[in-house]
Amino acid sequence: MKTNIFILLFFACFSNLHAQKKITCIIKTDRGNITVELYPGKAPLTVSNFLRYVDAHLYDSSTFFRSVTLSNQPKDSIKIQVIQGGSIDSTKEFAAIPLETTKQSGMLHKDGTISMARGKPATATSSFFICINDQPSLDFGGKRNPDGQGFAAFGKVVTGMHVVKKIQTLYPEQGQYFKPPVYILTIIRK
Repeated sequence: MKTNIFILLFFACFSNLHAQKKITCIIKTDRGNITVELYPGKAPLTVSNFLRYVDAHLYDSSTFFRSVTLSNQPKDSIKIQVIQGGSIDSTKEFAAIPLETTKQSGMLHKDGTISMARGKPATATSSFFICINDQPSLDFGGKRNPDGQGFAAFGKVVTGMHVVKKIQTLYPEQGQYFKPPVYILTIIRK
C-alpha cells in the first residue's frame, strides 16, 4: 500500500514538473549566490531528483568540494573545467537515478550548465557540477567518461557565474579537493 502511494505521488510530481518550462533555484554559498534555471521539460528525472534534495533541505550546510581546472588534472588527456558540490552525508542520499543523456535531453554542457555527477551510468545521487566554459567532452559521445554516455545536464546558471568562477579560482592546495570546502548554506526554490 505504501509503495503504491509513493509511486502515485512520484508520478504526480513528475507529471507536474514535466508540464513546467523552467524552475529557478538559488544556491546560497559563503562566497555569494548562484541562481540556476532548471528544465523539467528536457530532463524531468534529473530535475525531480535535484529538487528532492532541495525540498528536503539536504543541500543545507553541504559544500562545493572540488574544482577541476586545466592545471590540476595532469593524468587526464581530456581536460575539463567544473566546480562540484553536493550532499556531504551519504547516509541521507536518495536512490540513484537513471541517466538522462544529453542526446535524450538536447541540453549540452555549455558555460554555466548544471549537471549531475556520476561514476557509472544510473549512479547519480546528490552530487552536481557547474561547467566553466563549454565542455563538449561531457556530452553524450564525449570522451571524458570511458562509457561515452556523458552526464545529465538539467539547467544553467542565469546569475552568479562570477561566483562560480571565484570558487573555481580558489585552487585546492593538493589535487582537486578544497580544504576547507566552500559552504553551500542552502539551495531554495525562487
